[in-house]
Amino acid sequence: MKRVLFIDRDGTLILEPEDEQIDSFAKLKFYPGALQYLPRIANELDFELILVSNQDGLGTASHPEENFWPVHHFIVDTFVGEGVRFVKEHIDRTFPHENAPTRKPGIGMLNEYFDGTQYNLAESFVIGDRINDVKLAENLGAKAIWLRNNDELGQAENLNIQSGSVALETTDWKSIYEFLKLGTRTGEHHRKTNETDIFIQLNLDGSGKSDIDTGLPFFDHMLDQIARHGAIDLTVKTKGDLHIDEHHTIEDTGIALGEIFLKVLGDKRGIERYAYTLPMDDCLAQVAIDFGGRNWIVWDAIFKREKIGDMPTEMFFHFFKSFSDASKSNLNIKAEGENEHHKIEAIFKAFAKSIKKAVRRDAENMQLPSTKGVL
Repeated sequence: MKRVLFIDRDGTLILEPEDEQIDSFAKLKFYPGALQYLPRIANELDFELILVSNQDGLGTASHPEENFWPVHHFIVDTFVGEGVRFVKEHIDRTFPHENAPTRKPGIGMLNEYFDGTQYNLAESFVIGDRINDVKLAENLGAKAIWLRNNDELGQAENLNIQSGSVALETTDWKSIYEFLKLGTRTGEHHRKTNETDIFIQLNLDGSGKSDIDTGLPFFDHMLDQIARHGAIDLTVKTKGDLHIDEHHTIEDTGIALGEIFLKVLGDKRGIERYAYTLPMDDCLAQVAIDFGGRNWIVWDAIFKREKIGDMPTEMFFHFFKSFSDASKSNLNIKAEGENEHHKIEAIFKAFAKSIKKAVRRDAENMQLPSTKGVL
């Protein structure tokens, strides 16, 4: 089944003037990066490209066809010259007040894509600059890529969009290309034993959002460092047998976190391998990580206190070993300094920075970082 990119024209392929009408060559400016990255999407990926545009009153005195078509054909021909072929063009001519079912975000022009045998709408995207493009994605059962430059565009239509409708919010075509080529690395994981019940959500390409609750405030604080400094979105909900002690809660959270990293990383093409050294006042932490498919840990950090906050210091090593075992990664961790709190916080921050670098992908080099051919 075919995946589709439903692509808006004005504000997406070309810049939209103040009067919101491209009716002369003097008004025509291509959207920065569109002529560079849409051809790469067309040539490197397997999407079918469909042009979908509202042209208010096309064919009336306010928007004569003799002014519209020469510019439109030039736009399309320019993209064709760069290797971009729109399989179909759907252009609605109505005014907003008519509320026509063919007008975006209505799907009246797009019924042929609902036959259920040719098109995979769930894996398709609408690319546009207005909120009605996001709503069109909802109505199609697709996701939106929102070129969000001006929130006032389309506000008069009073459309409400659902959370989760937007797969990518950006202002540039390079980000769209990288998103479509690299894909998303998100996942959920539920691990339940007699001692713990753990739920984790992970987005390796996030922005540092976190929602952590393990029942151990200091452990929560450390896991928050992983999200914030690793630029990943992380939700961790752990219910453990804290009435006994902290051991199972910390150990099993490390295991579950390692398991979801292993799952979300997939075949690991294009990722880097990285070490990170981070100072924090009197302390210096060094963390090297390698998601190479083998578990091993070297730990060189001595703690003199029994606990920091409500977390036993003996469990620091245990957490990282659990993560290493479950994620099949090498970890080399060293830390020196006098302040015990600073020392472990520096370790977690350096761990987060190492993850950030290690999982980063290069859209220009999607090779497996190994001569063995497998990681």
